[in-house]
Amino acid sequence: MRMYLSSYSWGNKPEKMFELVVSNKKHVGIIANAADQFPEDGIIERLKQDQTYLAALGITSERLDLRDYFGGKKEELQKKLEQFDLVWVRGGNVFVLRRAMKQSGFNEIITELLKNDEIAYGGFSAGACVMGSTLHGLELVDNAHVVPRGYISDIIWDGLNILPYAFAPHYNSDHPESSMINEAVEYFEKHHIPYKALRDGEAILINRGQESVVS
Repeated sequence: MRMYLSSYSWGNKPEKMFELVVSNKKHVGIIANAADQFPEDGIIERLKQDQTYLAALGITSERLDLRDYFGGKKEELQKKLEQFDLVWVRGGNVFVLRRAMKQSGFNEIITELLKNDEIAYGGFSAGACVMGSTLHGLELVDNAHVVPRGYISDIIWDGLNILPYAFAPHYNSDHPESSMINEAVEYFEKHHIPYKALRDGEAILINRGQESVVS
């Protein structure tokens, strides 16, 4: 299993993520569904920034919109994911992202691909939180009732459970959500939920059983 889970954006050591990709010709799928509640223009602008950054490193990339695979297109998504060496999952609303993963079947596919070491996963903020054991407590940070068009309204409280703990980004950081993250951390402690809290710039690096925090 190969993962790079950043508190914010690429973190201070993005090269550690790219080292997880064994292929010389790296191709990245960028997932921005955590921001589907926002205007498309803003999403496209941020995607362009990511692609420009990756291109400068000699890495090709394309958008992977999970909405294209809603409604029973899991096999198509499976084939698409096989084209990527790495998926990069942007931040936003973790509850929106979790719905997108369920409705597309991404949650099941990525779990198997990571388990079989067939792909690397990178993500920040919501893109990291969704990999945790639970999303309980994160409703203190993200509005769990936001439902973009085409999404189911049910709130999914389970994370993908790939991490055996909850993930708390922006901890004690210069970020507008930092104070709310403190409340989430208090929730985790009160309810005896294992968690890891990262400051912006830090990332959890998991490489075939070895886990560390890089900054």
